[in-house]
Amino acid sequence: MKNNILIVILLLCCSIQAQEINPDINSMSEQVENKVIEWRRDFHQNPELSNREFETAKKIAKHLKDLGFEVTENVAKTGVVGILKGDQEGKVVALRADIDALPVTERADVPFKSTVKTTFLGTEVGVSHACGHDTHTAILMGVAEVLSKNKEKIKGTVKFIFQPAEEGPPPGEEGGAKLMIKEGVLKNPDVDAIFGLHINSGTPVGMIRYKPGGTMAAVERFVIDVKGKQTHGSAPWTGVDPILISAKIIDGLQTIISRESPLVNEAAVITVGKITSGVRFNIIPESAEMIGTVRTLDTEMRKKIIRRMNEMVPAIAKAYGGEATITFQNNTSITYNDPTLVAQMLPTIEGIAGKENVILSKATTGGEDFSYFQEVVPGFYFFLGGMPLNTNKAASHHTPDFYIDESGLLLGVKVMSQLTLDYLNAQ
Repeated sequence: MKNNILIVILLLCCSIQAQEINPDINSMSEQVENKVIEWRRDFHQNPELSNREFETAKKIAKHLKDLGFEVTENVAKTGVVGILKGDQEGKVVALRADIDALPVTERADVPFKSTVKTTFLGTEVGVSHACGHDTHTAILMGVAEVLSKNKEKIKGTVKFIFQPAEEGPPPGEEGGAKLMIKEGVLKNPDVDAIFGLHINSGTPVGMIRYKPGGTMAAVERFVIDVKGKQTHGSAPWTGVDPILISAKIIDGLQTIISRESPLVNEAAVITVGKITSGVRFNIIPESAEMIGTVRTLDTEMRKKIIRRMNEMVPAIAKAYGGEATITFQNNTSITYNDPTLVAQMLPTIEGIAGKENVILSKATTGGEDFSYFQEVVPGFYFFLGGMPLNTNKAASHHTPDFYIDESGLLLGVKVMSQLTLDYLNAQ
């Protein structure tokens, strides 16, 4: 409650007049719009999976080098970092775009549709930008071009981070924001703040959604191994049924959410997405495996839920004569928008998009590894509208029918360009 009050006070105290976009930034953004769309279509038609974004990275690096940036390649395997130094000394701001695609076969009816196929975890699948990372990459390339022509207005340094493997590296590999940070992407020069955006198919073109504080969830993957005693299905009393134990564990885990978590503060979710057990209808098997995810938006709730899962899983199994263990893998932290930074930069966004088009939103239980950058430096992550104005329906992200209206990309270029200048010049 105290955090929520603090956020409201900060927003009210810092709620100054909306800032109009610099005329030069406005016109240069409009001039680069066609390029941004062309880049986006090229990336869309030639998608690459996490830690395999080789050609994507080459195109990004060439563009930054052509603009005269100081460029570092092969960061966190396939990432690209470009540095633009302004004509005046000042702080360092980072702008981040993710560049990887997904193992999803595209069905959207567009002329630049992806027909790329690959083998992912042993299965032949299509590859597509079913989450919009192609638009993020193209937008940031457009921002790089706009700001490269406005060095005299830049009071400080801009670090452009093109990040691979946001969707998660392949099994057995490191990758994503964690590896970029480990390799020093926020150092030399040291970053003072970071901005990022995500296209959203459910938000109309021209609109921006944001939330101070926790805006996207921490994501944990968990695996539960249940051990019973195999026996004939006709005589269950002679064995220990791991499938029954699994059902009781699933039921018990949900009480952590429904009976132990203060959901009036923030949302939380425990989902079991996969159960594997047994080979035949009349055999009670020896073991079962469950795989699932935990989503939390509050650090203390996150700690408590994981602690209770660790306590509950073996206890339930023991109560039914079996054994069970649970292991966790952290996929993302809470995407936490620094309230002070949000309050400082909100007038810029409202001035560009129009105050009526900037929506204070609720948090989502999706995850984003931009959160790891925000654990090191203050960050602001917001959502850019990509849904066509003539519809109120849109296919979800990570689906074959995912579609983005390209007319929304221009606003992304304008906002990220002006945010950068306003942040650096407000020192």
